[in-house]
Amino acid sequence: MRVAVYIDGFNLYYRALRKTPYKWLDLHKLSTSLIDPTDHIVKIKYFTARVSGRDDPDEPKRQHIYLRALETIPTLEIIYGNFLPKTISRPLVDPPDPNNRYVLVHTTEEKGTDVNLASHLLHDGWQDNYDIALVMSQDTDFVLPLKLVKADLKKIIILGWLDQRQAAPQLRQVVDHVRHITPNRLASAQFNDIITDSKGRLLLKPIRWASSN
Repeated sequence: MRVAVYIDGFNLYYRALRKTPYKWLDLHKLSTSLIDPTDHIVKIKYFTARVSGRDDPDEPKRQHIYLRALETIPTLEIIYGNFLPKTISRPLVDPPDPNNRYVLVHTTEEKGTDVNLASHLLHDGWQDNYDIALVMSQDTDFVLPLKLVKADLKKIIILGWLDQRQAAPQLRQVVDHVRHITPNRLASAQFNDIITDSKGRLLLKPIRWASSN
């Protein structure tokens, strides 16, 4: 059967990769490990946004190298959202000044990924571009689009669960299968430390990613 893969990039990073040495992740290898060997992947869609580097100036460079590595996967397409920086007011738990209980903090909000993923999932289903949708995310905002794909479009849905907890009941109830993305699966789905892109340029795994920082 034809499998289309939909990956919430930042959900994957923060729930499965952030504190591991497995960030140099080959998404085709990982996706293949989550499906039946008799099925085949027709498309992988990776939803992400460019990081700002505000807290770590080298982070955009590492992300750029990784995105170039992903572009060596023939079936993969990167769909970008964006980050919205903003300043918000937050209450202090134990304010030193009772008359000043709030503090201003800088934060960023990722915009577009959830809408983009849901839109592609539904559109591709209506176009009959897949028989099975493999969705890697733990965002319960996807309950309704997953439910529509299964109930109305009669597609099979596999949920790639990202951390080691039990899958959320809201999501588990609207999918056909839950496959856990374990550390062993991540370790077995790494790019080679040095790979070559489509233009013959060498891409080296970032040195910092050799540890679990």
